Amino acid sequence: MKFNETVKTRQVTIAFILGVASLVAVFVSLLALTDITHGESDLRLEWIALRICFAMIFIFQVFALATFRRMLRRENPGAGKG
Repeated sequence: MKFNETVKTRQVTIAFILGVASLVAVFVSLLALTDITHGESDLRLEWIALRICFAMIFIFQVFALATFRRMLRRENPGAGKG
C-alpha cells in the first residue's frame, strides 16, 4: 500500500516549520548564553529562553525522527525488523 501523499506532505511541512523554529531557537540560545556569560544582573529571562529553546529543539528532533521512521516503514515494510 502506498503512503498517503497528503499525510506525507503534511508531516514534511510540519518538520520543515519545526526545523526553521529550532534554527531560530539556536540563535536565541546563543544570545541568552552570551548574556549569561557576561554576568548580567537579572538572568531569569535568559534561563526561561534557554528552556523554551531546548524544548523547541527537542520537539523538532523527536518529530523529525518519528516522521523519517514512519516514512521508511510505509515505503519498505520489511525495514527495521531484526
